[in-house]
Amino acid sequence: MENKGTAVCIGEDVDTDMIIAGRYLRTKDRKVWADHAFEDYDPDIAGRLKGSVIIAGKNIGCGSSREQAAIALKEAGVLAVVSPSFARIFFRNLVNTGILVFETDEIKCKDGDEVIFSADEDRVEVAGIRYDAKPISESMKEIIRAGGLIEYMRKRR
Repeated sequence: MENKGTAVCIGEDVDTDMIIAGRYLRTKDRKVWADHAFEDYDPDIAGRLKGSVIIAGKNIGCGSSREQAAIALKEAGVLAVVSPSFARIFFRNLVNTGILVFETDEIKCKDGDEVIFSADEDRVEVAGIRYDAKPISESMKEIIRAGGLIEYMRKRR
């Protein structure tokens, strides 16, 4: 199944504190997290996340393993995250939150580029250029299709 989104392009080594700053973790209000996503990296990004695909440089999600970073992205409306490499815990937090992940070669992009992606075919197309992604397991795809690990477990009862 093919999906579309709009590219939000960020650099490499963007850590989870840049995705959601620690000062916002005093609340459990996910909307607050979404509203302040990437605030210390670029304060204009949060308003562009709905329906977006984050195209990142290598090593996205490094630093602390805070799951709130993935939750903030989900709440903000991010459809997928694409990067040449992920911090492993962040990668799994994205999957467990229900966000598609694509590990690809580095992608040159501009904010607003059209992104077409398919989890079934493990591919991403940015501005008309196709990139093959490293396949993820079928069990991870099932978790993402369910909307995250909690929903996946509820459906299995």
